[in-house]
Amino acid sequence: MDGTLESLYTPAALRALESFPVEPEAVELVAHSENVTFRVSACGSETDYVLRLHRPGYNSIEELNSERIWAAALKDAGISIQDSLLTNKGQHFVLVEIPGSGEQRYAGMTSWLEGTLLNDYLDMKADRAEWGRMFHRIGGIAAAIHNQSSGWEVPPGFVRRRIDLEGLLGERPHWGRFWEHEDLTSAERAVLLRGRRHVRNALLAYGETPDSFSLIHADIDPFNIVICGDDLALIDFDDAAYGWHMYEIASVLIDHRSAPEFDVLSAAVLDGYRERRPLEKRDIEMLPAFLLIRGMAIIGWLHQRPEHANSEYFEALKNWVLEACNTGGL
Repeated sequence: MDGTLESLYTPAALRALESFPVEPEAVELVAHSENVTFRVSACGSETDYVLRLHRPGYNSIEELNSERIWAAALKDAGISIQDSLLTNKGQHFVLVEIPGSGEQRYAGMTSWLEGTLLNDYLDMKADRAEWGRMFHRIGGIAAAIHNQSSGWEVPPGFVRRRIDLEGLLGERPHWGRFWEHEDLTSAERAVLLRGRRHVRNALLAYGETPDSFSLIHADIDPFNIVICGDDLALIDFDDAAYGWHMYEIASVLIDHRSAPEFDVLSAAVLDGYRERRPLEKRDIEMLPAFLLIRGMAIIGWLHQRPEHANSEYFEALKNWVLEACNTGGL
């Protein structure tokens, strides 16, 4: 891990730890992406912890607190996730300053899940049957989330964003104006805008109902699932929002859109989902549109992060999205 990052963020992590009922024995920087993540070993504890310094400006403190409230409700519903650790004052988060940067970040703690990322596990497995089995289980997790959220009475003061028609395809999409990515040609922008109009119309016709739209994780993929023994636990609720259930399923499948086994994985996810929650024919027919929308959203996300410019991932995704727009593959 970059020593510069450690010297920048570790003092803030240590300062944050003073607010939690943990006596740290070791503090290790383990990830720096959207958030800065540390693994904390505590004296006298058999459990390690995750300490996250949340990126500024993405989620307000109200949204962060609401994320923890929903996570607790999901856990009560039998979904495996991390436990939240409260501060000494009974709060979920504490605000700390990053020394020398003028930046402030909210710090929160959860339990550390000892296990293997599902993505790493699948990378080691050539057995397509095992891939299918895991995607079947992911479908079941998505259905369990939607069963809970569609029937949940949201408490007063609960705040999470909406990734609805405007949040995905409006003039100011939540993840950025994807059609303005600097690596797009004028002809490619025109194709994207035409595709955007097409899927906007599809979403308008599809509509929002309690059966199809509620709180979703919005980023379920093998990078956000940990295998803990025989269990699959879901992590990273940063993007949790009110959204379409089929968008959730598209987030599971988007990175496998061009794989030879896509149809097998898609069927596995849908079968796992339908074992726990019904899907109508019109829902399933919307999956191609939501895959395209998810692809557009990722292009918008990359647009805001120039360090990914001209990457192989961007080029492959862009070409797939353009082809889907051109062929009307909705």
